Amino acid sequence: MPRSFAFPRQDVAASLVVFLVALPLCLGVAVASGVPAELGLITGIVGGIVTGLMRGSSLQVSGPAAGLTVLVLEAVRAFGLAALGVIVLSAGVLQIAMGLLRWGRWFRAISLSVVEGMLAGIGLVIIAGQLYAAAGIPAPDSGLDKLTGLPGALVEALGSGTALVSLALGAGTVLLVVGWRWMPRRARAVPGALVAVLLAALATAVLGLPVETVRVSGVLEAVHLPGSEALSSLAEPALLGTVLAFALIASAESLFSAAAVDRLHSGPRTDYDRELVAQGAGNTLCGLLGALPLTAVIVRSSANVEAGARTKASRVLHGVWLLLFVALLPAVLAYIPLAALAGILVHAGWKLIPFKGVRTLWRRHRGEAVVLVATATAIVAVGMFEGVLIGLVLSVAKAAWEASHLRIEHSDDGSDAVRVRLQGTVTFLRLPQILDSLEALPGDRRVVLDLSGVHHLDHACRAALETWAERHSGADPDAVRADTARHPREGATAGSATTRR
Repeated sequence: MPRSFAFPRQDVAASLVVFLVALPLCLGVAVASGVPAELGLITGIVGGIVTGLMRGSSLQVSGPAAGLTVLVLEAVRAFGLAALGVIVLSAGVLQIAMGLLRWGRWFRAISLSVVEGMLAGIGLVIIAGQLYAAAGIPAPDSGLDKLTGLPGALVEALGSGTALVSLALGAGTVLLVVGWRWMPRRARAVPGALVAVLLAALATAVLGLPVETVRVSGVLEAVHLPGSEALSSLAEPALLGTVLAFALIASAESLFSAAAVDRLHSGPRTDYDRELVAQGAGNTLCGLLGALPLTAVIVRSSANVEAGARTKASRVLHGVWLLLFVALLPAVLAYIPLAALAGILVHAGWKLIPFKGVRTLWRRHRGEAVVLVATATAIVAVGMFEGVLIGLVLSVAKAAWEASHLRIEHSDDGSDAVRVRLQGTVTFLRLPQILDSLEALPGDRRVVLDLSGVHHLDHACRAALETWAERHSGADPDAVRADTARHPREGATAGSATTRR
């Protein structure tokens, strides 16, 4: 028996749990992304069967993710639904190339604060947008307008009986999902999100509630194969930027999820390069089918581990169950109210916001907390791609600032020379501070420049120190002497105030 199917009993049970978790999320993510609900199920099927069969991470489950909802919605509005397949296809090919080039491990170098800030920003936009959907009110386009328009939307909803019913249905869905954790253990075997959606559909059908339900057009009708016109749009710089954003954000989210899932079990560790290829293969097929992009999803993955999965058979089987549902029960989708799916997405968006993480970072690493909050704020105020870029720039700037930490000490015991001690990393970022300190020294005193505590001395600082030493020395070649007992990486001779390591 193949190793992947060595534990059929545990894996079959786990696959059913993951299927029940994935079903409402696939539908909710699709509706929130502005595409037919069937496309979310197609992505779930591809993520389970295709990505699930490939090597990389054994227990991680892939499918449509709330983390890409905002980006997909923006792409569909900017380029149209027909271009979505081309974008996802190109992003998948790019992921495969990055995996083959063994770039997967480098995604682990992305600041965790940027990734968490990205997810927090997405969570805020999802919550704001789905509150409108829960009330059956059209939502503004930008994330900032969604947030600022909520008070007006609430007033509008309070004046409409239909909106109030829809909002109550969404609120009930959220309350049931949140409170499901306190149900008896046997009841919790069925995911709260699925129970909430089923109860909302039952209430809508029995009571005849005036709320909008999922529009069903059929899976084959929802598939849009990329045509020549869509492929030609790849020449547009804006679309290429969206492809890059899809590839980078989906890859980062998947590989960070893999690291989190590895901490939940004691089985084989993730091969990040192979996992990147697997994610790329799944997205390439999703693009060919015109479906949503897929990433590894921590909610499904953790449910898979907690349900006792042992091999990748569980995630493959969950894709099979989704396929059977699409083939045998597609008409059931028409009974599901959009307000219930909005409630599921509000809960999912709330879980993307790392409230505890922000508090912990603020106590221990305030700079990281600032990067996280700034990234989330930029995503809400400007947009997904721009917000992530701003977060990355801030993260690099913070690292550069911390790397340039420098301490300057003066000591004068009244003898012939003044000792100036530099400790830390000496880079061009601290050059003004260094020169101000040295130029303030008395011009008629000899100087001992103590560089023994310097870990790194860049070229710009070395040149500046040599220039200052020549100017300060004047006619006395011994006016400036360097002390480099622990030799920094770059230095100079005593006469020029620096010494080479």
